[in-house]
Amino acid sequence: MGWRAAAAAGAGAVLAGSGAGTAWWFGYRKLMEQAGAARGVIGRDSSKPPEADGIYAPGGEPPQRWRAGREFDLHLMIFGDSTAAGLGALSAEEVPGVRLARGLAEATGNRIRLSTKAISGATSKGLAGQVDAMFVAGPPPDAAVILVGANDVTKKHSIRLSAARLGTAVTRLRAADSVVVVGTCPDLGIVTAIAQPLRAVVENWSVRLARAQTAATRAAGGHPVPMGNLLAPRFREAPELLFAADGFHPSAAGYALAAEHLLPALLAALGVEAGLLHQAEAPDAPAPGARRLSDRARAT
Repeated sequence: MGWRAAAAAGAGAVLAGSGAGTAWWFGYRKLMEQAGAARGVIGRDSSKPPEADGIYAPGGEPPQRWRAGREFDLHLMIFGDSTAAGLGALSAEEVPGVRLARGLAEATGNRIRLSTKAISGATSKGLAGQVDAMFVAGPPPDAAVILVGANDVTKKHSIRLSAARLGTAVTRLRAADSVVVVGTCPDLGIVTAIAQPLRAVVENWSVRLARAQTAATRAAGGHPVPMGNLLAPRFREAPELLFAADGFHPSAAGYALAAEHLLPALLAALGVEAGLLHQAEAPDAPAPGARRLSDRARAT
């Protein structure tokens, strides 16, 4: 993560206009020290998230490994960074994509194929490659979920460009007839491993990025979910429960909480009322832009 870049840029942001060279240098040194401390506490986790791809059926039965020719009703694909991939989860069942696939299966009575294109460390710049990989691998999914933004903040990428890159990815997926739900950038002000005032700097950037992501997602025809607003209060109340051991990524409980907010948006985008157990009970008039689940099983 680009903590040094965030700290260097943050020094100017915090002390802009002071006109005091000594004060600026002190602020710069302070933020750089905090960046080093955050990097030491959070570290660079080189572990891989649990393998979670497969076909998930109603009833909680073990997933079936997908291979060509096996039938499923809806294809869910996950894009983004380490939180999308589930870094910090200890088992596949804790991964956010699995929680969403299981939720879709129970709400619709259908078999859900889960595929993951998300990559740990990815920024919005990496979404283009992930979408490219999707097209190379096969037909586009029925539904896509994107979680991205934290690495854009820590690497101090342009908010405008990061939001535009996300918008481009959503546009490409919508053009391929995929429903798209975007979990916007989390509020990094909840990460206590980042000391003040650096935490205030990254909190400001993350909130601004989430706002820009929301606008870009809506403009491209996607469905944004304000993860920072929804999750931050709960993470502040119980950080020991909702953070993984690294103090940065969510724990199993943290991912469960995130999925609780993403699933209703995904169901609504697909034209399924939250709480319905079978596709046949879905409303006759789905929301604008919503996509109906197919009655025909697919094997692609």
